[in-house]
Amino acid sequence: MKKKRRKTKSFHRKKDQREALMRGLVRSLFIHEKIKTTEAKAKELRKLAERLISKGKKNDLAARRYLARYLDRSTVKKAFETIIPRYKERNGGYTRIYKLGSRENDGAKMVIIELVK
Repeated sequence: MKKKRRKTKSFHRKKDQREALMRGLVRSLFIHEKIKTTEAKAKELRKLAERLISKGKKNDLAARRYLARYLDRSTVKKAFETIIPRYKERNGGYTRIYKLGSRENDGAKMVIIELVK
């Protein structure tokens, strides 16, 4: 397939597997507020996490349902009670990526992605 006009990276996975990967990563990020992953996955995760927080700032039923597509019930509750209110006055830039260096076995660039306090 051509690479033109791609909105997301494929990670050499099919669409359902890629979506499951991002759901798992964003769930872990919202639960632990800091995770260690590869640089490419973190950059894609940043897009999704920032979109979820921005939509959640409306704090209405549609926002809750949108977050429920990616997060389980307890994580949605945590997001609306603790995470999203933290960014009420902030316009974007909810995540931070720290570069760690290469992973030893395959040389993948590793990073820590965290929610800004």
